[in-house]
Amino acid sequence: MCNLHSKAVGIWYESGGRRLSITWRGVRVNGGGILGRSVAPVSVIIPCYRAGSTIGRAVASVANQTWPPAELIIVDDGSDDGTRDILCQLQRQHGRNWLRLIALPENRGPGAARNAGWEASTQPYVAFLDADDAWHPRKVELQCQVMLDNPLLALTGHRWRWVRSLADGDSDNPDRIRVSMLSKWTLLVSNVLSTPTVMLKRDLPFRFHPSKKYSEDYLLWLQILFSGYRAAFIHAELAYLYKPPYGASGLSGHLWQMQVGELANYYLLWKERRLSAPLFVMACALSTAKFVRRLLNSMLLWNSGRQLQEGVSSDVA
Repeated sequence: MCNLHSKAVGIWYESGGRRLSITWRGVRVNGGGILGRSVAPVSVIIPCYRAGSTIGRAVASVANQTWPPAELIIVDDGSDDGTRDILCQLQRQHGRNWLRLIALPENRGPGAARNAGWEASTQPYVAFLDADDAWHPRKVELQCQVMLDNPLLALTGHRWRWVRSLADGDSDNPDRIRVSMLSKWTLLVSNVLSTPTVMLKRDLPFRFHPSKKYSEDYLLWLQILFSGYRAAFIHAELAYLYKPPYGASGLSGHLWQMQVGELANYYLLWKERRLSAPLFVMACALSTAKFVRRLLNSMLLWNSGRQLQEGVSSDVA
């Protein structure tokens, strides 16, 4: 078993039944940075497709980190709506040495776009953010410190919060957080890792499936853990998602395609002999049951939104 340790920050670690409480030692990040580094050894990758209205918010959340990452790489995935002009403005604002732009000639999907940024990254750790989401100001500081303190960890993730506006994103400033090991079985039963919460080692011998547009991130997490690499989960809300995970616009709104993509992930794991036949059947059954629940939740969300719109229309009339 991998024991978790902390050297500097106020983190509450769990390893099996054992718990270790680490008190905050007054280490501040502003100025010299943790461990004397002015920037965190992290490359942040944002795939961007027709996201001119939200990319500025995402970039600001990265630039305002208490321990800023060494570089931000934005991959424009074939946008044709003026998004590239906005990206160029952001690059002039933040500097070419920190904000790097990669322009793909055509839309290839989020997996291929993230892979392009991953290959261009220069830091030992890579973190992902979507163009319509944002981070807590201490996300990089806390998550990177966990990985530096525990070099056997290949991947970490954390909790997230669904918010409606920028003001809702002002959550607590955690002085202590709890971290626990994340097993492959937990991940198989439920994908607890949303892409904007993940930080991983750059040199892992895996990449996002370039041709998958649905559930390609979940496949990557599964492949990493089912290959024997270790992961941990940080029990703190360090990312903000600005649209509901199910039933909203964008890729996550395509519930059936996402379900097919998830089932295909289990099939690939079984084909690669990482899942036995009974586990494959169990995973597919659980996934189908969750799909029915998501579908019902999406219908309720759609109906409540429709009623709200009708109420607003009535007030205007």
